[in-house]
Amino acid sequence: MTGRVAGKTVLISGGGRGMGAAHARRLVSEGARVVIGDVLVDEAEALVAELGPDVAMAVRLDVTDYENWRRVVDEATARFGHPDVLVNNAGIFTRGDAEIADIEEWRRTIDIDLTGVFLGTKAVITGMKRKGAGSIINISSIAGLVGFKNRAAYAAAKWGVVGLTKTSALDFGEFGIRVNAVHPGSVRTPLTAGLERGFGQIPLGRDAAADEVSQLILFLASDESSFCTGGSFAVDGGETAGNNLRADA
Repeated sequence: MTGRVAGKTVLISGGGRGMGAAHARRLVSEGARVVIGDVLVDEAEALVAELGPDVAMAVRLDVTDYENWRRVVDEATARFGHPDVLVNNAGIFTRGDAEIADIEEWRRTIDIDLTGVFLGTKAVITGMKRKGAGSIINISSIAGLVGFKNRAAYAAAKWGVVGLTKTSALDFGEFGIRVNAVHPGSVRTPLTAGLERGFGQIPLGRDAAADEVSQLILFLASDESSFCTGGSFAVDGGETAGNNLRADA
């Protein structure tokens, strides 16, 4: 096998569509075997049909269910070997500030966007420690770097992902396991298709294609990033660099 991640097994949560699917395609193109976990089983299976069953498998994964995570890791290990890389990609976003946000939506957002990352890490970490290596890539958001108006639950979860990432980097570095956070900005995915948004706040003046995020995922999954852990990597066209809408004068 050839490629930048040749021979590596990668487990991707929320991998059936959007950024997760783009990551799967990019990683397979560079020699990885991917396990696509999603509650959208039909979409995950369609992606496997596209990539090929020799390099991809689809599994139902509810990231809020630890026993489901354990089963998925066992299935992945039986088929391709214990995951070398985990991409905690599954997520949702909900609206509302601390006054008007629905309490059940708050809990669901935290369960999926933050607790799901914790459970995924918990499910793979013992096997990675045995192997003496691993890369865990947690998908946060620019909402985990700056405040995000009217997104109380989403921003809280994404900031929580950063704390978990940095703490896990400290906890597991001695075992050769790297843990990093990726912070996408505006990206064209099915999740964002219905949003009305401008791009004046982005210095590059546009949103990103999903594969532009996948290029960073590939780097962090590969041995090229062997000295990168505890990092927060923004893929945002410069949106968090400062106030791009401020007048020149």
